[in-house]
Amino acid sequence: MTTRRPGPLRDEAARMLMHSSIVAELDAHEARLVIDAMSPMLIEAGTVIMEEGQTDDADYMALLLEGQVRAETASGVPGEEVVISILNPGQLIGEMGLLDGSPRSATCTALTDVKMATLSRATLRGLVEVQPAVAARLLLGVAQSMAQRVRESNRRLRTLSQVTRALQRELDAAHAVNRRLLDDGELSS
Repeated sequence: MTTRRPGPLRDEAARMLMHSSIVAELDAHEARLVIDAMSPMLIEAGTVIMEEGQTDDADYMALLLEGQVRAETASGVPGEEVVISILNPGQLIGEMGLLDGSPRSATCTALTDVKMATLSRATLRGLVEVQPAVAARLLLGVAQSMAQRVRESNRRLRTLSQVTRALQRELDAAHAVNRRLLDDGELSS
């Protein structure tokens, strides 16, 4: 389960994990234990890391160490995906898959060459058995990350709802004006 990383990269990854897990309050030693349990991955720019709806290999999360990743979801119109966010080093991706193994909820594509460290559900289970307190704090951090994203999604939905209502009022007003013009035109004929 343990894979040692070179000192500086391991320490930087541990620092990023601690930053990503503020509520979890992982100390440096605990963050290194988690990093040591993770597997490194190098991804070339333009590669789809995870695809919305993907069911195979959907039970892991990754800590982005270097590079940028775009997370997007289908809009319902082919070729017009909605960008959810641009992820930078220190951010987690795929947390829901780690917890429930359900199909991926978004497509994540490497915008640049990416270095990341992955943690599978099986490895997390091993960590729970060997270091339960560390695993619990890690899971609190994952929950915090997911809660922040849900709150941001709720904020965006409220904004979208307000815009939609405003547009509907404008359409209703334009329809009323058009109806009046048509009715006036019929009366004068």
